[in-house]
Amino acid sequence: MAKKTKKSKEEHLNGDQGEAPEVQTSAGDDSAPEPEKPTRDETPLEQAERERDEYLGNWHRARADYQNLKRRTFDDVQGAVGRERTALLQEMLTILDFLDMALATPVEHEEAKNLKVGVQMTRDQLMALLERHRVAPMETQEGAFDHDLHQAVATVETTDVEAGQIVEVMRRGFTMAGDVLRYAQVRVAAEPEPEVDIDSAEDTPSVEDTPSPEDTPSPEDTESAEDAQKGEG
Repeated sequence: MAKKTKKSKEEHLNGDQGEAPEVQTSAGDDSAPEPEKPTRDETPLEQAERERDEYLGNWHRARADYQNLKRRTFDDVQGAVGRERTALLQEMLTILDFLDMALATPVEHEEAKNLKVGVQMTRDQLMALLERHRVAPMETQEGAFDHDLHQAVATVETTDVEAGQIVEVMRRGFTMAGDVLRYAQVRVAAEPEPEVDIDSAEDTPSVEDTPSPEDTPSPEDTESAEDAQKGEG
């Protein structure tokens, strides 16, 4: 009686747990998945080294991008400042031209002479300011025309100077740190055009005065005209 009770209790426990049915696969079935090989987990040291390399690579790339941006920004700022400074200095050269013209004007009255002294002082101060910015006038003299330094505003026909030579400097040129700030405006000599003889031109028949073949009478027309005149006589 005790053995029967024990056996029924074991059957009851086995029925509650439920045994999984066995899966039978045929030997020729290729669709069955192969068991994956277990991957080895990283150790804390290996994980730290991998993260270190990633962070270091990202930092190098970010640093290179920042250096490129910094260099481009610096170049843009320097270029903008240089262009604005060049434009300002060119405007100041125009003021210097007006001061030079005022000083070149002859004066007779005492008040005008005093005013001229003040203009000279202003001109000297302006020239000192330009020199601090490395602005210097060109030493333009009569000589060969240079496209890199001069700007031809007019030509003069003359035989006294060879063609292509500077005859007169109309406006001085200036340089800034060796570069051209303003070109010198000059007049350049040119070969004179050959003179045309008026008398020979008058004696030479023009195209309009030359008779065309259509206007020249033929011999037959001349004979018929003479016969008509004889008949009238």
